[in-house]
Amino acid sequence: MKCPFCGFIATGETRHRVLDTTPDTRGGIRRRRECPNCARRFTTYERPILSTPMLIKQGGDREEFDRDKLIRGVRVACAKRPVAAADIERMADRVESQLQQLGKPEIPSRLVGEIVIEELKELDPVAYIRYAIVFLGLKDLQSVHDEINRLLGES
Repeated sequence: MKCPFCGFIATGETRHRVLDTTPDTRGGIRRRRECPNCARRFTTYERPILSTPMLIKQGGDREEFDRDKLIRGVRVACAKRPVAAADIERMADRVESQLQQLGKPEIPSRLVGEIVIEELKELDPVAYIRYAIVFLGLKDLQSVHDEINRLLGES
């Protein structure tokens, strides 16, 4: 491990001292550490890396699931809405977890969109409509109006 302040690389005998260990909200471990070289403190997070399936795009291309890409897309839908960044992170955690639980090596990318759109419906209805316009291909004002009416009918 490398100290973020002085760049000291810990080896066998000279390790960064662990001051505190607690579980974090994502199922990982948060550790407060102290560098033996500069004595400054920093935090590290340890999370298990579980494999997510490859996504099969509509054109047949395949790409790795990208959590950051998912979060960017959701942030665009939630722009200027009262949605906390932590809520978006938790949503991304749930989506990623659902994909991992499928246990399949490949899935259609459309499935990710379906999971996200259901999550957004619960998180923020306006963000849901913004996302739905692109995901569901709502091409005109009437189709957007119909989707809003459907959403209002569910609540």
